[in-house]
Amino acid sequence: MTVLNKLARPFALSLMGVAVAMTSLAASADFLKDGKIVVGSDVTFFPYEYMKDNKPMGFDIEYMDGLAKIMGRTVDTQDTRFPNLITGLTGGRFDVTNSSMYITAERVKVIDMIPYLKSGESILALKGAPFQPKKPEDFCGHKLGSMGATSWLAQMHKVSDECVKNGMKPIAISEYSTDPQTTQALLAHAVEAQITDAAVANGVIEKLGDRVVISSDTLIYPVLNGFGVKKGNDAVKTALEDGMKKYAATPEYAALLKKYSFVAPTADDIATLMPK
Repeated sequence: MTVLNKLARPFALSLMGVAVAMTSLAASADFLKDGKIVVGSDVTFFPYEYMKDNKPMGFDIEYMDGLAKIMGRTVDTQDTRFPNLITGLTGGRFDVTNSSMYITAERVKVIDMIPYLKSGESILALKGAPFQPKKPEDFCGHKLGSMGATSWLAQMHKVSDECVKNGMKPIAISEYSTDPQTTQALLAHAVEAQITDAAVANGVIEKLGDRVVISSDTLIYPVLNGFGVKKGNDAVKTALEDGMKKYAATPEYAALLKKYSFVAPTADDIATLMPK
């Protein structure tokens, strides 16, 4: 063996080692942290995600914990206000958003979304107040409160435009940073009604049923809730989808749905409600 060969062989082996290391790194780099799923959640949205004894709790939190276990990972929840979740995801702060985020045509242009729940909105009003709206069209000329950056706000503005076209006053829409702040505005008479997720509305009634009622009698704007994944991060998306299929077959998942009285979306729901 020549001197050149003697030098070339260990160099080649070294390059192979670097290549293997780089391949291994790439396989783990799809998630931000080894063995973890870094999750962005607005933990002010009972019963989906909220804080109890300084710990994140709720359906979405428990779902993600169960899913992560199936995937051999643990969850690192980053409490982030809802309007900042998508920018945090696209900016590389999270692997996934987990905050009862509705899947809309506008959102799927920016991020990928994986459906996991069917939901919709309800209307809250003060108990005993003369204004008890049943549907969004009843908001014309009234003061409405909502958490900011929600999908239904665009729909409310469209309804308000229709109010004006039909010779009525527009809806006076006030946006708040969190859903509890919106409820406080309702209690303080700063707004006359609140529109929010149906499960969240039920949670408000559990806490404030002597002061607030659900005035709507049907589910408004049925929609799918979804986890958000950064576009192009196909490895994370595929890993989550595979894990969700496995988790859906477990008794823990069935018990979780029963605990919160939630229903998983059917194939028909996804075919009908998923933005085309």
